[in-house]
Formats: sequence, structure tokens, C-alpha cells
Amino acid sequence: MPAATRWFVKASLVSLILGLLVGVWQQIPGIKTAGIFPVYMHLLTFGWLTQLIFGIAIWMFPAYSKEHPRGPQWMGWATFVALNTGLLLRVVFEPLQGVAPSALGGWMLVAAAVLQWLAGVGFVANVWTRVRGK
Repeated sequence: MPAATRWFVKASLVSLILGLLVGVWQQIPGIKTAGIFPVYMHLLTFGWLTQLIFGIAIWMFPAYSKEHPRGPQWMGWATFVALNTGLLLRVVFEPLQGVAPSALGGWMLVAAAVLQWLAGVGFVANVWTRVRGK
């Protein structure tokens, strides 16, 4: 299993545990949870599911070439960094925007969305040529 896949899978498992903890936290009576539901959703969808899919797909899709079976390694790592940086910005700034909205917080959420989008584009660019018929 390639290193990038291991990082994607381990990060996805951490996101799963954090997402489930946030889900429990939302259910505690009397606790303010402004902006927490989007964190919950992002941890489970982008943090857990998307990362797990990206990591396994990078590993299991047909070879790019004999020299570089998984395509350009830098692209897989750039995807990992963009996705997790975007996710981290979401986790920090979604609740802050729910409690004390600010222009900086709004722009950080825009940056988070752009980073997550770039991660998706990077993943597609990395595996596109590996999807082919027999």
C-alpha cells in the first residue's frame, strides 16, 4: 500500500472518530452548538468518506505507467494537503461564524471551500487517465 494511501486512510479514520464525537456532542442538552452541524457533516463526508475513497482509488485504480503506477506522486500529496487544510479551516471557522460572524471567518470558509474543490480537481486529474476500458 503506497504511503499516500496510508495517510488518506488513517486521516479518514481520525475524521470518522471526530465526526462521531461531534455528533454525540450535538445531542447533549444545554450545550450551544451553533455552527457545529456543518462541522459534523464535513468531517463525515469529506473527512471520512471522501478521504477513504480517494486513498483507496489512488491505490487500486489501474496503473498510470510502469514507471509511475499511481501517476505523479506530488499530485496525490497535494490533494491530501488541500483536502485536509480545507477540512481543518471548516472545523475551526464554521463554529466561530455561528457564534461571532466576521469577514475573516467568512473568507476562511471561502478558502476552505476552494481548497476542498481543488482537492477534488486534483484527484480527478490524478486518476482520469487511469480509467480506461480493456
